[in-house]
Amino acid sequence: MKTAKNQVWNFNQDIDGQQCAEGVQRKILSYTDELMCVENHFQKGAVGALHHHPHTQITYVVSGKFEFTIDGVKKVVCAGDSMLKKDSVEHGCVCLEEGILLDIFSPMREEFV
Repeated sequence: MKTAKNQVWNFNQDIDGQQCAEGVQRKILSYTDELMCVENHFQKGAVGALHHHPHTQITYVVSGKFEFTIDGVKKVVCAGDSMLKKDSVEHGCVCLEEGILLDIFSPMREEFV
């Protein structure tokens, strides 16, 4: 199943994941025009390539261990950590231990749906 904009109830078990990079699967959990919540499943060694976009993004590490680069600064993060990526700031990651990242975007990422 695909999540619809403004859908009130979204059950993770019913949402289909999309392969978005080698070793990375994305699930769109909920969204409106102003906000989007996305769950990303990473296999060990998978790469979230360096990129930037005109959206503010908060990433919460649900599980696993990742090396993130944000605006040229590298740090290792693990479960419970979070990062703020202001609009247009370059960022990316490498998965060091299999895990899940939860991303919140404002506004929503139209290219994801």
